[in-house]
Amino acid sequence: MTSRQLCQGDFLARVEMLAKGEKYQAILLREKDLTEAEYEALASEVLAITEHYGKKCILHSFVHVAEKLCHPYLHLPLSLWGKLPVEKQKEMKNFFQEIGTSVHSVSQLQEAVARGADYVTAGHIFVTDCKKGLPPRGLSFLHDLCEQSPFPVYGIGGITEDNEEDVIRQGAAGVCIMSGCMRD
Repeated sequence: MTSRQLCQGDFLARVEMLAKGEKYQAILLREKDLTEAEYEALASEVLAITEHYGKKCILHSFVHVAEKLCHPYLHLPLSLWGKLPVEKQKEMKNFFQEIGTSVHSVSQLQEAVARGADYVTAGHIFVTDCKKGLPPRGLSFLHDLCEQSPFPVYGIGGITEDNEEDVIRQGAAGVCIMSGCMRD
C-alpha cells in the first residue's frame, strides 16, 4: 500500500522497486490526498510501471479514474461506496474484475458482503504510526473477521516480517504493508 508522504526517496522509483521484486503480489495505490486529476496522472505512471513488471496494481477511491483508465481492480472505502447511486454500484460489479474495501468491525464486514466486495482489508491489527493514539484491534479481532468472512481478508496495520505469520495464522489470506514498503 502506497503513501508518498512516508516514501523515502523518489516515489516512482520506490514503486518500480516494489513492482520488480518478488516479495509483494500487488501494489495498492492509496494516495487519498490527491485531487482526481492528480490521482489520474499518478495512476497512469504507476500503471505503466506495474504493467511493465507484470505486477497487479489496485487503484483506490477514484472510481471514475479506474473506469477511464479501463483498470479492473479497485479498492473503495465503504464510506465512498455507500454514497454512490444504487445503479452505479450495480454497474461497478459488471465493470470491475475485483472490488475491495477496508473494514474495522464485524458490522462493516457485513456491509462489505452486502455491497458485493471481493475482499477486505481489516485493521489496524498492531500499533502503527499511521494510526497514532488509536489502540490496535488485535489478532482476536482479525480471527473473528476471518471466521465470518465469505471472501479473503487481509490484515493491515503495524505488520512486519516479525508478526506477519501471526496474522496468517488467524486465517488472513495475506497482509498489507504500508510503512515497511515505503521506508528502508
